[in-house]
Amino acid sequence: MSSRAFTVTWDYLCPFARNAHEHLVAGLDDGAPWDVTFVPFSLMQTHVEEGGTPVWELQEKARGVLALEAGVVVRDRFPDRFRAAHVALFGARHDEGKDLSDPEVVRGALEAVGVPADQVFAEIQNGWPLEALRAEHEKAVSEHAVFGVPTFIADGDAVFVRFMTRPEGDGARARAVIERAVDLLCDHPELNEFKHTKIPR
Repeated sequence: MSSRAFTVTWDYLCPFARNAHEHLVAGLDDGAPWDVTFVPFSLMQTHVEEGGTPVWELQEKARGVLALEAGVVVRDRFPDRFRAAHVALFGARHDEGKDLSDPEVVRGALEAVGVPADQVFAEIQNGWPLEALRAEHEKAVSEHAVFGVPTFIADGDAVFVRFMTRPEGDGARARAVIERAVDLLCDHPELNEFKHTKIPR
């Protein structure tokens, strides 16, 4: 696949987002010529009933929101460390089984990959990461009817994708997995749904 620009949503709570984003990071680290825009998306917000209080207006942060805010800060303020922090935050939740609502868990994941956690939390205190999360989430919903993660968006189209595997350090495999998905999205609009009836065990 030649260089393509595409967007992918994430929420650290989702194991399928973890799989997809590990493939994305492994592929990029392997030199894939992708222009990827990483967009935060709150799964907790999708469960708010009509008329309910949005997660960004709650006095106490909803599950997953703190980690999303941290991811936004690293993406925008420490872009050279974003991939590592991204994988670390997914790992804290899904490999280590930790609670990303705990500031110390988020802090530990960031510091483990060389991100200055104090600076990240100072930015979160300023409020702009939560506003960025809200704006990007709402834009994804209004423009592309996004309902979950990971959703791939390219050329005005969006697809929700579930990868069942992780790259396990294989950059070439990761590139092939992502490129196949983006090729289907961009080059095969006739394919609307393709889902296995059974999951191999």
